[in-house]
Amino acid sequence: MRHWLLKSEPDEFSIDDLAAAKGRKVAWFGVRNYQARNYMRDEMQVGDPAFFYHSSCPEPGIAGIVEVSKAAFPDATQFDAASKYHDPKATRAAPRWFNVEVRLVEKTRLVPLAELRADPALATLRILQRGNRLSITPVEPAEWSRICRLAGSRAR
Repeated sequence: MRHWLLKSEPDEFSIDDLAAAKGRKVAWFGVRNYQARNYMRDEMQVGDPAFFYHSSCPEPGIAGIVEVSKAAFPDATQFDAASKYHDPKATRAAPRWFNVEVRLVEKTRLVPLAELRADPALATLRILQRGNRLSITPVEPAEWSRICRLAGSRAR
């Protein structure tokens, strides 16, 4: 089992949107970075936990915890010409983009980016590293435990 951090812009899809979704599940669609795609396609497993991180908003931070509920499958938005995630080079026979399905485990208190940065125990957290722009990053077990404590999470 690995731990992950998944970024989403809350004006596009928030933790509250996930909580309101049917079955509290959603395909983690629209990823258009090859490294992030590779994490989903090659490394994420059913049952892996992940932090749901709100990015590009007034107060970015960890808003909850999700779990991978379905292994990687082709992202349908790549085939939809009306989608902003459409990829004309992708075909159903040779898809370029994948997603996993995630299920809401719990909404937590927001752990702001500033609080994550201020914690010495999180100095190596990938999302805090200069130049890191990936929407999906691995989280080390010690980092996972520390953030769960900060968030007041039951999932540890």
